[in-house]
Amino acid sequence: MKAEDIREAVAQILADIDPDEDLSELKDDVPFREQLELDSMDFLDIVMELRKRYRVQVPEEDYGQLASMASTVAYLEPRMRDLEKV
Repeated sequence: MKAEDIREAVAQILADIDPDEDLSELKDDVPFREQLELDSMDFLDIVMELRKRYRVQVPEEDYGQLASMASTVAYLEPRMRDLEKV
């Protein structure tokens, strides 16, 4: 997957977790928690959805890499480069 595809996939996961949230103004370099009403369970839902949809394992020690859209895409791009959506 390319960076733009990953960005769209993460945005879709965020929209599924909180369908009432307006993601059109989401800034790449600002942490999700500063922009969205996400709690710890929502964050775990993001990790679980990445595993379920794309078979990407995110170890707990790497959770901090998923803080913002830019850091999430940078973290996931090498891991999802050759993946097709399941």
